[in-house]
Amino acid sequence: MSITVKYFGVIAEKTGITEESLDLKATGSEIQSFKGYCVEKYKDIKGLTFQIAVNQVLTTEGVLKDGDEVALLPPFSGG
Repeated sequence: MSITVKYFGVIAEKTGITEESLDLKATGSEIQSFKGYCVEKYKDIKGLTFQIAVNQVLTTEGVLKDGDEVALLPPFSGG
């Protein structure tokens, strides 16, 4: 069971990648455990503010399922 994780902006810069596939057994299926896994795996993102979108919907809680697309989104600004 795996998910696709996409990294944007400064998070992609800090991780050195824009996308990867992760095993749900390693990350945990709860959004908060997934977030903790990412911060532990990529220590340079610790302390950064970011939101999580699952299948293009922003969320702070819930359960990840096989095949989900998860995005780590830093704050965006624009004009």
